[in-house]
Amino acid sequence: MPLIAPRRLAGPGATAVVWGLDRPLHPGRSCSGFETARQIECLASMMAARFVFLFRTAGILAIGGVGGSLAQWIGLPMPYLTGSLAFVAAFTIFRSRKGARAVQFPPLLRMTFVAVIGTMIGATFTTDLLAVVPSLGLSMTAMVLFVVIALAGNYALFRKLGRYDRTTAFFAAMPGGLVEAVSLGEQAGGDVRVLSVQHFARIVLVVMIVPLLFLLWTGETVGSASGQSFEQHAYRTVDIFVILMLAAAGMALGPRLRLPAAHMVGPLVLSAAAHVSGLVDLNSPAWLLNLAQLVVGSGLGSTFAGSTGRQLIRAFSLGAVSTVLMLALGIGFAMTLARFMLVPVDALFISFAPGGVTEMGLIALSLGVSPVVVTCHHLFRIFVTVLVAGTIARKSRQRASAGHGGSGDSIGR
Repeated sequence: MPLIAPRRLAGPGATAVVWGLDRPLHPGRSCSGFETARQIECLASMMAARFVFLFRTAGILAIGGVGGSLAQWIGLPMPYLTGSLAFVAAFTIFRSRKGARAVQFPPLLRMTFVAVIGTMIGATFTTDLLAVVPSLGLSMTAMVLFVVIALAGNYALFRKLGRYDRTTAFFAAMPGGLVEAVSLGEQAGGDVRVLSVQHFARIVLVVMIVPLLFLLWTGETVGSASGQSFEQHAYRTVDIFVILMLAAAGMALGPRLRLPAAHMVGPLVLSAAAHVSGLVDLNSPAWLLNLAQLVVGSGLGSTFAGSTGRQLIRAFSLGAVSTVLMLALGIGFAMTLARFMLVPVDALFISFAPGGVTEMGLIALSLGVSPVVVTCHHLFRIFVTVLVAGTIARKSRQRASAGHGGSGDSIGR
């Protein structure tokens, strides 16, 4: 029997059911204004609510950790992101079907680790990476066209076959960046569950299909999602401190600059600028990246309450069609560009495959292709995708607001 009855408090500082099992009391509220006995009761209830909230959050992360570890053992791409997302989503759906309330995952915790991921991506922008850019001008220009065509084609697919609303269809159509696409889509009011499944399907299918295509093409097995990671130099404690500092500064700077997916892009831009200028030279620990993927994946998985099997099957099926079409488009671009560039067609195909940066880099490494070239293309693809999608969504909202007084079925509404 609970120490405090589950009744709603009345008074200046009360806003939630006393024991608040599903969410803590608003951090800006207090228990002032009550009599001494009621203040003690209120404070006790707030402490109990926060303890239960933290306990449940730890439970979600533990479930995500099991899923991530299993995914790593199996050899899935981005195991701690995809595995935690799948396991926590399954747990959340099971709870919702049993009639239990959805447990809220702390949004600030997820956003913090989104910023950490952005900082780590920005750390890959080095002077060595930028040195190869001039020789890739043609393929980089073609990447912009690839992003626009893929975005338009996917949008038509998700609107006509998936019958998604405009916002969800648009951000599901982004040909790159699970975290970036979901962050932008969530910010614009899209269905986070659908966005997560669509981009989850894209990442998994690309990493499964690309090695198979090379096996059929060359007859050689390509190592991809075997749980490997690039060789890393020993990191220092100060590296972790600087990563967290850049992430925090980027989270504050991004919204002020009105960047798309500000909590992601802000730290990315700040970290990239710091590395290219030579101010810092960080070695990101693999465990921190895994932890960031675990937190982000668990947070996304916790949004799946109320999803049905039919909805998930439809989203994954559409994602499969979208992925196959983008891979076919990538093959076309690679074969065309190979006629005008010194870069071999296999390296160009990997560069245009809409998969994860790390996984595509691993495939390039196993083929003897410089992962720097491939990484450069994929980072540019993500940057262009976020820039194009964010700009189109912002312009759409502005036109809808100017022409219809803020109403209308525009992207981002």
